[in-house]
Amino acid sequence: MSTGKESVCVTGAGGFLGSWVVHHLLSKNYLVRGTVRDPLDAKNAHLKQLPNASTNLELVKAELLDYPSLLSAIQGCSGVFHVASPVLSSVVLNPQASVEIIEPAVTGTLNVLKACVETKVKRVVVVSSGAAVIMNPAWPSGRPMDESCWSDVEYCRATERWYQVSKTEAESQAIEYGKATGLDVVTVCPNLIMGPVLQPTRNASTLVLSMALKEGGHDSVENKHWMVVDVRDVAEALVLVYEKPDAEGRYICSAHSVRVKDMVDIVTEKYPDYNRHKKTAFGGKPTPSFFNGSLQKWVFKSYREASDIKPHRSLPTLSESDLMSTAKGTVCVTGAGGFLGSWVVHLLLSKNYPVRGTVRDP
Repeated sequence: MSTGKESVCVTGAGGFLGSWVVHHLLSKNYLVRGTVRDPLDAKNAHLKQLPNASTNLELVKAELLDYPSLLSAIQGCSGVFHVASPVLSSVVLNPQASVEIIEPAVTGTLNVLKACVETKVKRVVVVSSGAAVIMNPAWPSGRPMDESCWSDVEYCRATERWYQVSKTEAESQAIEYGKATGLDVVTVCPNLIMGPVLQPTRNASTLVLSMALKEGGHDSVENKHWMVVDVRDVAEALVLVYEKPDAEGRYICSAHSVRVKDMVDIVTEKYPDYNRHKKTAFGGKPTPSFFNGSLQKWVFKSYREASDIKPHRSLPTLSESDLMSTAKGTVCVTGAGGFLGSWVVHLLLSKNYPVRGTVRDP
């Protein structure tokens, strides 16, 4: 690897999010050491094809429960992005939960942090999950969940939500470890991550989507709400909190709320021959809203347009004469191009109002 640039380590570099974190870091001329289970495995070959990879990327073998391998991988790096985490591939029964998912997540995270202390890493960014935020039945109804909200571990255990247990315990212990040792630990909690894949294998997010489209061969699917965020935005957010000196604590990373039916509709539109669900059940439990203003305050970049990761239906179009008519009462929206203004216009148009929107430059 070349010298003179800042070196960082990315655990789980070959995964869905890890690949995009590596991609973004390389685009910013970081020297990247990515940990994978087997550097020679063909499923990691895509990393070597990324821009600047030939000079700025090194793949090393490491396992979360193998402390010496992590110590070796992190040695000499000024920062660490801990992305690697076990994900459920099937239903895990109670006796297996601690072995298959909880222990690797918690012990693996602590191993990474211990190696960071030993090698004097300046900051470690830990990827947690919205799963460590959302499962809190005591949270006031109607109040947006922010970074002060934590999933109730005992409730998750009682309802056998083992992934939520693993992410909550791993994140909480990471933050406490940072406080106890003085290690600069920042955590980021993205919701369901979707977007383009760089790796050749299917990841958990694409499996979730495919199951929603045709789960178990059933003819219908529950119309659930999903909180989703684009994988590229998550990668940028992770690098952002690494680079911002005043970043601290935890940050929610969320962008859009979308129903499963909308996902099915967009797949149908783009791939009409796809053997999808014939019906979508109405309803589905409402998903609590998230407040992630702490992350957005830095304005690292506007989140991807909804059309990138969820259906973006065309808004009704009105002619100029329609807009100027008074048949339904023309309304004016100031700041129509803004975040809230755009949605006000959207709602009014859906109700067939003639809308006159003010903007600085039409």
